[in-house]
Amino acid sequence: MVLLLAGAAWGAELPAAEPRERLIEQHLPYGLPSTGELLFRRGYVAGHNNWLKIPNWVAYHLPAAKIKGDTERAKAFVADPELKPFQRAEPEDYKGSGYDRGHMAPAADMKTDPEEMEESFLLSNVTPQVGKGFNRGVWKKLEDRVRRWSQERDAVWVVTGPVFVPEGDMMKFQLIGKRRVAVPTHFFKIVYSRGAEARPAVIAFILPNAPSSAKELADHITTVDLIEERTGLDFFSALEDGAEESLESRKAESLESW
Repeated sequence: MVLLLAGAAWGAELPAAEPRERLIEQHLPYGLPSTGELLFRRGYVAGHNNWLKIPNWVAYHLPAAKIKGDTERAKAFVADPELKPFQRAEPEDYKGSGYDRGHMAPAADMKTDPEEMEESFLLSNVTPQVGKGFNRGVWKKLEDRVRRWSQERDAVWVVTGPVFVPEGDMMKFQLIGKRRVAVPTHFFKIVYSRGAEARPAVIAFILPNAPSSAKELADHITTVDLIEERTGLDFFSALEDGAEESLESRKAESLESW
């Protein structure tokens, strides 16, 4: 189906208020991108879109040590029990769709904690992604690069999620499964680390949900400003306005210089 538009902690009760604040500080030190339906996990924090049945964004802290874990990959994707049935995707929505179940917080970044690994397989952390050439191609290449940056910089923070880009004055995207799970046209990823003068160093990407024709990841580098324009999210809101504007308008020079 195509849609046209004109122009809880895993297996447990919800975290208490204090742990939630700690999770925000851990995974989103410069502020929440949005409010609304927030999902708090040990390994990440997510903003979920209950209408589209996918996350609007997922944010997580990736210290270098997390990459070296040996937790086995979870065996199955599952519906998020924290969401009501009409708010969430189910495993059968993806069957026969032709799309991969694409992690936003990757399982390979959750290898030091079995609970975090299980959390990463909740469908509230998943979106439909083109498989060959994207989820198993350029997107995987970008995820691998993020892990490399984590090792080089001791730690990075990541915010990633879907983008819906209109065609002219029309928004067009596919819906899959009985519950009509939205298929994004693009995806964004923002990666940042502690930079000089107590300000973060940032690199941002937008990639089409399609086999990539770009020769280099650097061809997909963009600004945080453009991601905000395309998604309606607000990143780095905890910074002073001048610092936020300067950071978000700056485009990284390369994969090595940011």
